[in-house]
Amino acid sequence: MTELSYILPPRRLLKVSGEDRQSFLQGLVSNDVAKVTPDRALWSALLTAQGKFLHDFFIAEQDGTYLLDGEADRLDDLKRRLSLYRLRAKATIEVVEDMQVAIAWGDDALKALGLPDEAGAAVPFGGGVAFADPRLAGAGARLYLPDVAALEAAGFAVGDPAAYDRLRISLGLPDGSRDMQVDKAILLENGFDELHGVDWKKGCYVGQELTARTKYRGLIKKRLLPVGIAGPLPEAGAIIEADGKEAGEMRSAVDGPDFAVGLALLRLEALESGARLTVGDTVLTPLTPDWVVLPEKKSA
Repeated sequence: MTELSYILPPRRLLKVSGEDRQSFLQGLVSNDVAKVTPDRALWSALLTAQGKFLHDFFIAEQDGTYLLDGEADRLDDLKRRLSLYRLRAKATIEVVEDMQVAIAWGDDALKALGLPDEAGAAVPFGGGVAFADPRLAGAGARLYLPDVAALEAAGFAVGDPAAYDRLRISLGLPDGSRDMQVDKAILLENGFDELHGVDWKKGCYVGQELTARTKYRGLIKKRLLPVGIAGPLPEAGAIIEADGKEAGEMRSAVDGPDFAVGLALLRLEALESGARLTVGDTVLTPLTPDWVVLPEKKSA
């Protein structure tokens, strides 16, 4: 049984307000901002014009404004990039100083927060907002709160960040630039399609053309996947080999009392071959989550 736990990850909030807030963001980000409501949150991304990853963030609504949860040490860059597109839009972008981001997980964590077991479902909570992870409800909840009093009153205690990392990585969920290279990563290699981070029916946004082409022409050659790790924990960026050939790169990884697990950006051809994957003396075993849709193996 997993205890009810929470952490305060290295994330901070931007607030986007003003009468043009929806149309402003809608033309920039990968998901459909019109679907964000007080009872629905989303995961989305900002891309380069060439469709390469810049930032990912969660979007929730509170009191008629959007709250964007991004990486703390890159939040100023996210604000700067969004501001470049504001032009005459009646929208204001501000760093939120009086709220913090929390992640909560454990058995019946969503129930303890008054949330249904549904990805993206949101409710007011503790003077802020709580929502089930929009990627997978099994990843727990995210909360934007003035303090953690209500969270602790609901039965949650401070948890181990490594324990959450083991859960996140085992589920195959990327953690921003730890797992997706800025200016290089492609959304569909990193699960944004299956994890509800892209809307294919909305209008244009920055990088939309390449993202759509990648999907409809079947151009994906790599996927970010969990791997079991037997041996020394590889560093992020370490080259993975299969039969002496480059097969991918390591991303984030975490040790544990019973197992070590990581995320790896793996070439699909290496996966299809079934060859042994190694980083030096360390052996990696791909662990494909149920939600991942891989292309069918080509017949011989």
